[in-house]
Amino acid sequence: MHPKTKIYLICLAILVSIQAVSSRSVEDLSNSGEQRQRRDVTWDKQVGKGTVFGTLGNNDQGLFGKGGYKQDIFNDDRGKLQAQAYGTRVLGATGDSSLLGGKLDWNNVNKDASATLEVTKQIHGHTNVDAALSKVWNFDKNTRLSAGGTVNTEIGHGKPDYGVGATFEHNFG
Repeated sequence: MHPKTKIYLICLAILVSIQAVSSRSVEDLSNSGEQRQRRDVTWDKQVGKGTVFGTLGNNDQGLFGKGGYKQDIFNDDRGKLQAQAYGTRVLGATGDSSLLGGKLDWNNVNKDASATLEVTKQIHGHTNVDAALSKVWNFDKNTRLSAGGTVNTEIGHGKPDYGVGATFEHNFG
């Protein structure tokens, strides 16, 4: 079986499981007289060069299912770059929601630098883009400068939100 077919079948199984559990309302579950312990089912499986992951469970918003695929693109002297694609489905008393997303994470511990880019799409809703980066410069054993920034935007709606911060530290003694 083709690896992409396996991923689609796993995602389909998650959605079918959530739909089957949702045939009972949240009120039926809460009025059943039984105090149930939270039992999220989480799994991950190595597939090809990456990992397929998923979780089924419940929280204050209702029943949920999450699933996706993550893979290291590189992990060497350039740092570590990991890509991830995921989806979530929530069935709740106030309504249902579905979200698709993708994320790139880069981290280089040797250079004290990191960056993240995440794009999410709420089904029948808006698309969000979040980006963040940070860097640390060590001037000597007692002096360092840390700086970073973020940007968040809902595509097509208003201006993006920006954030910038920096810290200069010197240890006397």
